[in-house]
Amino acid sequence: MRDVCVIGLGLIGGSVLRAAAAAGRTVWGATTAAGDAEAALADGFDASTDVVAALRRAADRDALVVLAVPLTAVEEVLRTVGECAPSCLLTDVTSVKTGVVTAARAFAPQARFAAGHPMAGTAESGWRAGTATLFRGAAWVVCVEDDTDLAAWAEVARFAIDLGAHVVPLTAARHDEAVARISHLPHLLAAVLAAVGADGGPVALALAAGSYTDGTRVAATRPDLVRAMTEGNREALLPVLDEALGRLGAMRGSLASTGGLAVSINSGHEGAQALASARQATLSGVRVALDAPDARNGLRALGERGGRITALADGTAIGEVP
Repeated sequence: MRDVCVIGLGLIGGSVLRAAAAAGRTVWGATTAAGDAEAALADGFDASTDVVAALRRAADRDALVVLAVPLTAVEEVLRTVGECAPSCLLTDVTSVKTGVVTAARAFAPQARFAAGHPMAGTAESGWRAGTATLFRGAAWVVCVEDDTDLAAWAEVARFAIDLGAHVVPLTAARHDEAVARISHLPHLLAAVLAAVGADGGPVALALAAGSYTDGTRVAATRPDLVRAMTEGNREALLPVLDEALGRLGAMRGSLASTGGLAVSINSGHEGAQALASARQATLSGVRVALDAPDARNGLRALGERGGRITALADGTAIGEVP
């Protein structure tokens, strides 16, 4: 198995390092956060604050490099990758993909790059928040662009599967639109809910129970991380936010004029049932030969149908679709 170098050792990067080690890979990591490097070292992992040395080692060992840095640091780190490990096999785990794909083309053009994003995490951050089991059962997007090297894509996809995830192949643009709906908008709504509740003062907070704590859980995430992913996905997030505001406006208008909220509440209930049905759907097997002329289209079509890749063997991606 290919060695793994992880740049960034917070919640996601630290979990990648732990999970890759548990899967039998030789791993090392680097971070500019001295506290995370010290904590990883204390836990017995090969970690440092020397990103350049870690990347040069990756170049010497032909390792897989995983970028797990905040979105705001991606361009700077990609420049360093381009200088120290220009031809490496490269992926990332950031929450917005279009900008990362563009930056990789600009600053590490020789890298064998397949953008990625595991749909896993908690409201906690830092090395101490990570676990080797974070990705078990999680969806992990590995992007398929028109210029994606499918051999590199297959290695990154296999890596994600080795860490316990299943792979969803999508374009970067399609990923960004989807996560605007199911990740970034929820963060914004949680922020509003948390602020409105707190504005109610000590009585409101004393009465806060499940509906409030469930709805505001992700508002406890570090604000700089939330800002990076939501502001970084501005183009996809704005129309989704407009859609949500339209629904809230219609709800407010209905409550003010007729006193009724049936349309809004029923549509929300139907949305929750749609999620439950999707998770219980019967799946059918599908195979995509990666050397076929239309392999990229086949992979993307599988992802668009809500499908997933669960294994790779003999140049074939093996998956299932609803």
